[in-house]
Order: sequence, then C-alpha cells, then structure tokens
Amino acid sequence: MWYVIFIPVVAVAITHVVYNWQAGRCHSQRRLDGKTALVTGASAGIGKETALDLAKRGARVILACRNVEKAQHVADEIIKESGNSDVVVREVDTSDLSSVRHFANEILKTETHLDILVNNAGIFAPYHRTLTTDGLELTMATNHYGHFLLTNILLGIIANSLHPGCVRTEIASKAGGLSGFFLSLLQYLVSKDSKLGAQTSIHLAVSEEIDSVSGKYFVDCKESTCSKLASHRGMSKKLWLASELDVKLEPHESILYTS
Repeated sequence: MWYVIFIPVVAVAITHVVYNWQAGRCHSQRRLDGKTALVTGASAGIGKETALDLAKRGARVILACRNVEKAQHVADEIIKESGNSDVVVREVDTSDLSSVRHFANEILKTETHLDILVNNAGIFAPYHRTLTTDGLELTMATNHYGHFLLTNILLGIIANSLHPGCVRTEIASKAGGLSGFFLSLLQYLVSKDSKLGAQTSIHLAVSEEIDSVSGKYFVDCKESTCSKLASHRGMSKKLWLASELDVKLEPHESILYTS
C-alpha cells in the first residue's frame, strides 16, 4: 500500500516544481536612483522582497508598517544587503483610518515626491467577525479601505492591480484556527517563496513597458483578464462610491479632486 502515499506525494512535488517554473519573473534592469518608493506591509514576505529589490535599484524606500520595531530590523537588513542607506521606516496601521490619514499627511509634508506606491499590506482574519474603531470589518479595513484612502490622499496616478499567486508568507500562520492551518499547509506544499511572489509587484513598479499602462490586472508579470464581477463598470462605480462613504473621504483627499 506504499503507493497510496507515494503517488500523492510525487504529484504534489511535481505540481510545486511546475508552478514555480511557470511563475513570472521581472527582467527589467531599470535603475531607480532619485526615485522614492513606498511599500506598505514591508516587514515580511512579499513586501520585504519588493522593498529590497527597489532599494537595490537605488530608490529611497519607505517601509510603511504597523510594527515599527520589526520593520526597523528589516530596514537594517535591506540596507546591509543592498548597500543603499536611504531606507526608512514609517508607522501606519492600514486598518485604522486615522492612522492612515496621519501617515499620509506626514508623507506629503516630509517627502518632496513619491514615485512608486506598492499597496501590499494585508491580513487573513480569523473566523469571528471583528470590527475596527471605525466600525469597519477588520479584513476589509486592512486590505481595502486603508489602501483606498492612502492612494487617494497621496497620488493622481497610474494604477494597476495584481495577483501574486500562492506564496509562502506569514499571513496564514498569523490567522490561526483551522483555516489558517490548512492555508499554511497549502502554501507549504504548493507555493512560491516570497522572492518569487514579489516579482509581479516589482514588475509593475519598475518595468519600462508599464509606464503608460493603467487600470489593468496582472498575473505572473503578464496582463491578465480579471473576473467579470471585477470588470463590471456598474459594480466598480458602486464599490468606489461605497468606499468613499465608508472612509468619509473629503473632497480634497480624492484623486478625482481638482483645485
């Protein structure tokens, strides 16, 4: 009966190899000297690898993180590995709208320009529904509302979205519970490492061919087709308007605002 176990193990191993082999990779050698990049959730996983790559290209990199102590250790690692000392840590909790507003306004005051914004921070929330101090569901607040508000305040911009694929990061293990356990197991068996998982984020941030591309969806460093629901204009408009209301977006904070 050895084959009952052997065959599934081999199948998983082959799937893992093929999945990683087919994964997209950023091939751009573009330098970012004189540019400023901001990466949320940069203290681990995809965000950390993205920040490291941008630092190696010569950019000033801002690690926007909730855990400042952890982020500072990561910043020190990035400085050492990249040879770029212009890597700084700024505190922000994307689940807290007041934190996002304070952070964004400080960036506008202290930075002369911002060239790249990577909205990477995210969580996989536990089973029970948790509300933030703003009355928003925790996962939506962290992954969507916080970044929606941040993007509006900071930039009038080229914006694209992406799916990094199945990536081994801390996000599942932090969730806890059975769902977190099974997601962690899936990530362990069939997934990319963080460096490979960051490739599409890096591609969209640096690739010359993306300079004039906006409003598109990317997978494995290639433009892809998003779901019918995501591309539904009516639903997109409703989501935007609902998000404006939920974060209490002021007119001067909107990227659609003109003075």
